Amino acid sequence: MSKSPSPYSFSAWKSLGPVARQLITVRLLRSIAQGALAVDFTLYLSARHWNAPEIGLLLMGGGLFGALLSVIVGVTSDRFGRRGFLLVYETGLVIGTAAVVLAPSTWVIVLVAAIFGFGRGANGSSGPFAPAEQAWLAQVLPTARRGTVFSLNAGLQFFGMGVGSLSAAALPHLIPGAGGAAAYLPLFLLNLLVAVVNLGQIWSLREMPPGLAESRPPAAAGSVAEEAVTKRENRALASLTIVNMVNSLGVGLVAPLMPYWFSVRFGVGPEAIGPVYALTFFLTGASSLVIGRVSERIGLIRSIVLPRMVGVALLVAIPFMPSFAFAAVLYVLRSVLNRGSVGARQAFSVGLVRDRRRGLASSLNAVSWSLPASIGPAVGGWLIGSGAMFWPFLLASALQLGYVVLFPKVMGRYETRSAGARDTA
Repeated sequence: MSKSPSPYSFSAWKSLGPVARQLITVRLLRSIAQGALAVDFTLYLSARHWNAPEIGLLLMGGGLFGALLSVIVGVTSDRFGRRGFLLVYETGLVIGTAAVVLAPSTWVIVLVAAIFGFGRGANGSSGPFAPAEQAWLAQVLPTARRGTVFSLNAGLQFFGMGVGSLSAAALPHLIPGAGGAAAYLPLFLLNLLVAVVNLGQIWSLREMPPGLAESRPPAAAGSVAEEAVTKRENRALASLTIVNMVNSLGVGLVAPLMPYWFSVRFGVGPEAIGPVYALTFFLTGASSLVIGRVSERIGLIRSIVLPRMVGVALLVAIPFMPSFAFAAVLYVLRSVLNRGSVGARQAFSVGLVRDRRRGLASSLNAVSWSLPASIGPAVGGWLIGSGAMFWPFLLASALQLGYVVLFPKVMGRYETRSAGARDTA
């Protein structure tokens, strides 16, 4: 088997084609805006006198809405195409963010944050419309390059999140004399600008109908073969959904609330938290590129599981650190190990099925992550609000350890199929 070409050089980047390059660029820009939100949004809500349980409930609401809508988007986009859904997302994001800028009432903030996942650290994804985006990107990529290109996409989105997180330290200080919630106006202006630019980029793209390029079996024999392949795909998707839900519940317990936890536990603000998040995302971006290449040698499953084993131990230790500096170092290391495998996980999930079902696969993958992760912030916020600063981390570690054990055991049988990503029925 010949070695797949690396997308990490300029010539290989050009060879990806205009649609793939632009989709990756859109996500990079979006990740910059989301990186700023990941640090500043919960602090903005705190400046508006929201407490931890209230913040957790809002983050939960956003996750539940996204989980429901992503199923509809994934299945529908397989039939009607993906471009239209991304246009709807970017248009809605422009309108919603403009509403927060012009009329930041509580109900406007709740509505817009719930629909577009503000503060959830989505790593540049288009929220509930991400299944359409991932399926479109997979459609325009050669099978052999999906693992590395999805890792490139993840790496660039983490670099973007790093830039956004770094800017989060400065954004609340850009307006002279502004204090409290008003100081965070530049945060939303940045998100509005990025949404406008990305809307123009998506509008300029053209799309091939899903499944058009796939070869199909002869009609006489095709029904039996089609049914058998579909059953195998369904079993794979069901298994992945169950395993992902274990991990995502653990992630949701702590990840969205980390800036708030740092603030309450150590008394620090965006000036300290922003650079830590930036460093985390920059290193995670590099880690994603490395894991993308390593996955070609050791397989997608091992490249997903091995780093997360170390990440579990680091997560247990974070709440017991005596200072912000020590806790921040462990947080950075743990995030680099855990998040660096995002591209490998995405490539694994879209490789389980054929192109005409990749919207469904991406939506089920998204739901299996977002639905349990939506419950996590409410539970974590309640625990932190009651003074239990350690329990969210301990519960999260136990769940993520379960994922490390279950993933290779349940999904190992699909390793070859995911890496080979069958495009024919």
